[in-house]
Amino acid sequence: MKKLTAILLILVMMFSLAACAPKAEEEATGTDLPSIGVTIYKFDDNFMSFVRRAIENAAADKATLELNDSQNSQATQNDQVDTMISKGVKALAINLVDPQAASTIIEKAKAADLPVIFFNKEPDAAAMASYDKAWYVGTTSSESGVIQGQVIVDAWKANPAWDRNGDGVMSYVLLKGEPGHPDAEARTKYSVETVVAAGIQVQELELQTGMWDSVKGKELMDAWIAKHGDAIEMVICNNDGMALGAIQSLNAAGYFEGDKFMPVVGVDAIPDALEQIKEGKMVGTVLNDAKNQGGATFDLALNVALGKDPLEGTSWTLDETKAVRVPYVAVTIDNIAFAEEAYK
Repeated sequence: MKKLTAILLILVMMFSLAACAPKAEEEATGTDLPSIGVTIYKFDDNFMSFVRRAIENAAADKATLELNDSQNSQATQNDQVDTMISKGVKALAINLVDPQAASTIIEKAKAADLPVIFFNKEPDAAAMASYDKAWYVGTTSSESGVIQGQVIVDAWKANPAWDRNGDGVMSYVLLKGEPGHPDAEARTKYSVETVVAAGIQVQELELQTGMWDSVKGKELMDAWIAKHGDAIEMVICNNDGMALGAIQSLNAAGYFEGDKFMPVVGVDAIPDALEQIKEGKMVGTVLNDAKNQGGATFDLALNVALGKDPLEGTSWTLDETKAVRVPYVAVTIDNIAFAEEAYK
């Protein structure tokens, strides 16, 4: 009888330990943390790689991330969103491949009653207004163009020798981002308009899309140097990735040696571009604050995943379009240290 009792006690203890195991495993793996589904339009985009890192850093010990590379395919991103929903994420953070696809993502989020934070690529106002659980984190697109234009104005006026033929006209080439992208359209428009508003005459030699890509930027610059040579007096780039490609091309053509110089301006203030400014090969850029964009995206996503107000416990504010706007800042050699701090 005693032997039977002992066996029964052992069996009870074994079942108790087995019942506790899942809970212990859950605590060990951190699955009690809220899960947030994140997509980036493509991981190898220079700027978005820093936004992604900021999101990952902010998520440490606070949430688990279902992180996806959409590889610049909206169809792939749509499938990724379906998969994340099926896995039971508590919120979505979406860097759209195509801003026009926002309504499709919103319909998926609505059907699952999930909040969604769009970031960096802004949906149109109608899409945002269609769902009370949709918010946006990004910038005011026109601001970057205006600031870039002012960087060009200040540098051009300070360096009259850049007008090589002395005709009083700035002859420029412009590397545009993805056609239809709000940032690409605004930067292209407002950078040049700001220069003209300052009383500087301009001549557009070339304007083509480099799709935000440094390789495409280099290829286009190669062709433009071959076609126009020193008739080019300013290289305007919608982002630093394309600016870095243009500088590669200019280096190969013998620029930045002796007195042979070509002014190049970009947007984003990524670390590689800051190095080019320090080396005197880039006039300036505009800080597109990846650290704060990523941080704000995660802050809002975490709050809504926990059922809280999106701004609870944060210093962010929403405008009338339910958007957190992270400001741009002009960057030249004079404030390079400030820009470098944004990546620490």
